[in-house]
Amino acid sequence: MSVNVNRSVSDQFYRYKMPRLIAKVEGKGNGIKTVIVNMVDVAKALNRPPTYPTKFFGCELGAQTQFDTKNDRYIVNGSHEANKLQDMLDGFIRKFVLCTECDNPETDLHVNPKKQTIGTSCKACGNRGMLDTRHKLCTFILKNPPESNDSGSASVKKEKEKKNRKKDKENGSGSGEAGNHDNFDAPQAVDGDDDDEDWAEETTEEAQRRRMEEISDHAKNLTLSEDLEKPLEERVNLFYNFVKFCHNNKKAQKYLMGGFECVVKLHQVQLLPRVPIILKDLYDADLLEEDVIFAWAEKVSKKYVSKELAKEIHAKAAPFVKWLKEAEEESEGSEEEEEEDDENVEVPYFFPHFQTLKRVNFDPQDETRVKLTSV
Repeated sequence: MSVNVNRSVSDQFYRYKMPRLIAKVEGKGNGIKTVIVNMVDVAKALNRPPTYPTKFFGCELGAQTQFDTKNDRYIVNGSHEANKLQDMLDGFIRKFVLCTECDNPETDLHVNPKKQTIGTSCKACGNRGMLDTRHKLCTFILKNPPESNDSGSASVKKEKEKKNRKKDKENGSGSGEAGNHDNFDAPQAVDGDDDDEDWAEETTEEAQRRRMEEISDHAKNLTLSEDLEKPLEERVNLFYNFVKFCHNNKKAQKYLMGGFECVVKLHQVQLLPRVPIILKDLYDADLLEEDVIFAWAEKVSKKYVSKELAKEIHAKAAPFVKWLKEAEEESEGSEEEEEEDDENVEVPYFFPHFQTLKRVNFDPQDETRVKLTSV
């Protein structure tokens, strides 16, 4: 039957459980003693060595304790009931197991024998603290620190080793199955003499042709061998399809400049003298904008090529950059002149001339008056 590690918590779904202590009284008279049968399991649930709670019982009861780690027997001299030991275990848990911040039993002990200190660290909330070393058990802990603060007691290690051994046996790496390797076929040698065999790849034309035949049709479409055999116009179209994403994309244009430097590095003799021509072609094709070219020309970068080569490329590109700046200044100047001319143009305005008419008084008896009906 299991109980909560922190028995002050009454929640039945409490995740931290431990088995209830089982005590067995042996002997008579002065040789009477109490054996804690399941101390190893209890200590495993608390993440503490089984000697710690057993020694705690001895300190609280004023009795001697005995440890038989090989046979997992932990003894307290005298006759003691299991319920009484269970209540004392609660005191051990409160002082040496529970976190002072979150009350969870997920703490590790850190013993420093030189400084005579015992620290705690909680894996649940991260709280760190120090134990009060005035208790008698602290003297025992300082003399017998945990074997590993992270792995727990030695019994846990033994169980892990047993599991690893079982896995090794299942995989066929155990000593009993060391000779059972006939099920695996060893690779056959191409020639009889393996010592003098040359493992280098053949580079003859026949070997290359044979490897190309082995490549699938889909992979052949990815190679450049067929593209190189195409006419110049088709290869230019392929290049344009590759770099057309640079249109109106300054970030892509910066990468294009870096790739351009790498290509110049590969074919330095042929392309270095033609740097300004290539840049102008890329500019005319709207693959490079003026702002990107100016920003590239301001700073020599060794990101893609060596600094010496980058300086040479910038020096070759300087005439094109100068021409581009002058063209931009001329275009700006012409635009300003057009604006000034627009401001100085005089627009004539024509106003119609209206003649003032003199008012005449007509006599109704005048016969010379023209009748409107007769018009």
